[in-house]
Amino acid sequence: MDSDLGRIRVVMGWQEGTVLLFCSEFVVCLNVDRYRLRSKVDIENVAEEFSCWQRYGRNLSGSSSVGWGGGVDRAGESTASGNKYGWQWYEDPRLDCLGYRSIFPSDSTPPLVEADKETDESNYLLWRLEHGVTEGSAETPKGEAIPLEYNFVGLNAISFDKGCYVGQELIARTHHRGVIRKRLVPLRFIDSDGKEVNQEIAAGAEVVESGTGKKIGAVSTALGSRGMGVMRVEEAFKGSTELTVNGSEDVKVEAIKPTWWPVEWFQQDQSGVASA
Repeated sequence: MDSDLGRIRVVMGWQEGTVLLFCSEFVVCLNVDRYRLRSKVDIENVAEEFSCWQRYGRNLSGSSSVGWGGGVDRAGESTASGNKYGWQWYEDPRLDCLGYRSIFPSDSTPPLVEADKETDESNYLLWRLEHGVTEGSAETPKGEAIPLEYNFVGLNAISFDKGCYVGQELIARTHHRGVIRKRLVPLRFIDSDGKEVNQEIAAGAEVVESGTGKKIGAVSTALGSRGMGVMRVEEAFKGSTELTVNGSEDVKVEAIKPTWWPVEWFQQDQSGVASA
């Protein structure tokens, strides 16, 4: 469900014999249509008729708690299963903090939205940036992104049991060796006083060591004072190393270790590490 490198984001039934897929147009053009072959399948763009909603928030303690976390939301419990049209929310299989996700008709209001504050997509992007979760081909470039470096194992996006797929042997071998030197990590842009700075940082901007100019990684996505970047883990989390954006030396970069990362991804005894 997580990327354009082989996973469809949302799959659900609609009418008998019909399946709705939520994915980028790039995936449809490159994969779905190509592998249709001679199957009697019609592919239609219904983006104007349907919308994908994300009901994100803090950790949700289970199916009975469909509010923003904490206790049981009885009103939400009764409506999470769907409205009169049969549409319903599904747990996001990546992380608990991403909450629920689903496809709904554009002309109707999804269940639970009435009780919550609707927001725009930029706030959801900030939420993903703070947790280090990538989405889409713009953030996960085809032919360049390595799934293990983008933490897809921790996002339930890689199977080590299914049959053959492109790159399976390399991914499995690297995973079981346990050596991933670069990973996608949340970034915070700050000034020399440690205050967050809202400055436009372009995707692809290099993150370097202050003084030496050694490249530590590159920004993949940024919005305001938050971003994500594929970084060399050891150097990124050195408490003694100051990182800056190449060409904007007044903008300091702080790498943040997500709390959802498995222990084996990171040496817990390293110092100077902030957590998201």
